[in-house]
Amino acid sequence: MKLILTHLVLMTSLLAFSQNYEDSVRELRVKHIVHLTDPENGVLQKEEIEHFLGLDYFLIDTSYLVTAKFKKDKGKRFKMPTTTERAPLYRRYGYVEFTLNGQLLKLTVYQNIQLKKQKDYKDYLFLPFRDQTSGNESYGGGRYLDLSKPATDTIRIDFNLSYNPYCAYSHRFSCPIPPAENTLSVPIHAGEKTPKGH
Repeated sequence: MKLILTHLVLMTSLLAFSQNYEDSVRELRVKHIVHLTDPENGVLQKEEIEHFLGLDYFLIDTSYLVTAKFKKDKGKRFKMPTTTERAPLYRRYGYVEFTLNGQLLKLTVYQNIQLKKQKDYKDYLFLPFRDQTSGNESYGGGRYLDLSKPATDTIRIDFNLSYNPYCAYSHRFSCPIPPAENTLSVPIHAGEKTPKGH
């Protein structure tokens, strides 16, 4: 988890300074592939890299870059279900509401209790979700978005940057499962699709 967080925080930072949005997203996607297939990062093992066929993405669509209303509403700590017996502690941090393709949608945003103790991640928020592409065009276990605590009551959400958990590439990982409340009734045709060859 920490590896992908470090990488994606860097990706988001790079995007913020770019002049051309679509070129930036494409560049970040290339960097993500390099990150996954560099043995020194420890994401994929040598044999997995040898069988890696690449990543697949929806077309970049700026309509999936939305400004959402943010409502801070901290909940009690709970054990987030994962793909293994591991149960990391999270808490609800708040909600985001936004309109997409004419529909008003709502998602819960979470905070990792252990991660927030680290200086680099004190403002990090986690947004796991499933949608009507999950299990078909996109990974069945859902996708993730990384956010930072907003300074106001609005927050930018870019579904073009949604990514798969490491579990989409290897069974060796333990990945949070998006809670049922974060299942959208609409398809999100943006971000990462099911990996090639899966």
